[in-house]
Amino acid sequence: MIQLKLIILVIFAAFLGAIGALFIKKSSGHITLNLKSIITNKNLLFGGVAYLISVIIYLYSLNKGELSVIYPLVSTTYIWTTLFSIKYLNEKINKWKIMGIVVIILGVIFIGIGS
Repeated sequence: MIQLKLIILVIFAAFLGAIGALFIKKSSGHITLNLKSIITNKNLLFGGVAYLISVIIYLYSLNKGELSVIYPLVSTTYIWTTLFSIKYLNEKINKWKIMGIVVIILGVIFIGIGS
């Protein structure tokens, strides 16, 4: 039961990490090598905080669960990132991206079955 809770927690952390990547990407067009522009960039700060929270969740989960189960679930970040990129950044999806997502999903399922 605790393993299932950790799996859900890690998938949430992956989701949060992908949100962090989205906001950091959105901020990238407005960053200069100026401390003020970095500190006042709300997208950058939000993205950084989302990343930080996801790392804290990963650390907690790794402490409580098996590395061979928990860490591969981090790859679901790629799925969330691709979906967010398509929806919010108008990026295009092609057959290679779809196949990559399918392979990640299959890998996560196989790891889940194996544990």
